[in-house]
Amino acid sequence: MRRVLQRIIAAVLVVGWTLAFWAFWLEPRSLVIREHRVPVDGLQAPVRVLLVGDLQPAGPHETPARLATIVDRLAATEPDLVVWAGDFVSERRTSTSFTHPADMAAAVGQLQPPLGQLAVLGNHDWWWDGPEVERLLEAQGVRVLRDERVRLGEDAGGLVVAGLEDPVTRRWDLDATLAGVRAEEPTLLLTHTPDVFPEVPDHVDLTLAGHTHCGQVTLPGLGRPVVPSAYGERFAAGWHGRDGHALFVTCGIGTAILPVRFGNPPEAVVLELVPADERVARRP
Repeated sequence: MRRVLQRIIAAVLVVGWTLAFWAFWLEPRSLVIREHRVPVDGLQAPVRVLLVGDLQPAGPHETPARLATIVDRLAATEPDLVVWAGDFVSERRTSTSFTHPADMAAAVGQLQPPLGQLAVLGNHDWWWDGPEVERLLEAQGVRVLRDERVRLGEDAGGLVVAGLEDPVTRRWDLDATLAGVRAEEPTLLLTHTPDVFPEVPDHVDLTLAGHTHCGQVTLPGLGRPVVPSAYGERFAAGWHGRDGHALFVTCGIGTAILPVRFGNPPEAVVLELVPADERVARRP
């Protein structure tokens, strides 16, 4: 009986250490590139959009050397346009090192997509120094949108990209953000958190968000114990549709609070936007 008990304890310890190694080391370093083909009403030409959220570089998983490798992986997707869903800075997290935002911005600036890079800021950026993060990014050619929109022109199929001020830490104005955007224009809304989606008007074809990290940890049979959203798990990850338009929430690349992931590997998402006669949420 004693030998059996010892074997059970040994097995439990092996399983525990294996799961811990996976969650605290392997999975947080296993970047996944996902691709989705997205029909968009009114779009005149295909646009390959790379969505990146919650970069939050810090040790042990996102040292400057690994950040350079991550940027190389992103560049290899050959996007026409890169959009960033905020949180470029790692604040209020257990880490072994801190990557200065100047070094982050220099790495991000290595990406040179033909239609440029657009971004919104997140709560961690503002906790550190929002105006400075904005300055560093724009010095590297990344345009930061704060309750404003930009029309990308014929080369982007007439796509309009609007960027919302961070809803977690700032006053935000959705009406100002979408001011002048016509219902027939193909429109992408970039926001740090998905919690604004119920307020987004129907004519916005696609809303892109991060912030949730998909909960970072998903336990089999129990779901996601922690999701930083007023809606709990409702908008925690992936695709959501309402009234003929859609929301996509990315798991992002970095981590918050603890450098751990389980069941939600870091990701970057390529959205192949293509012309369509119907809005995306009506497509299977």
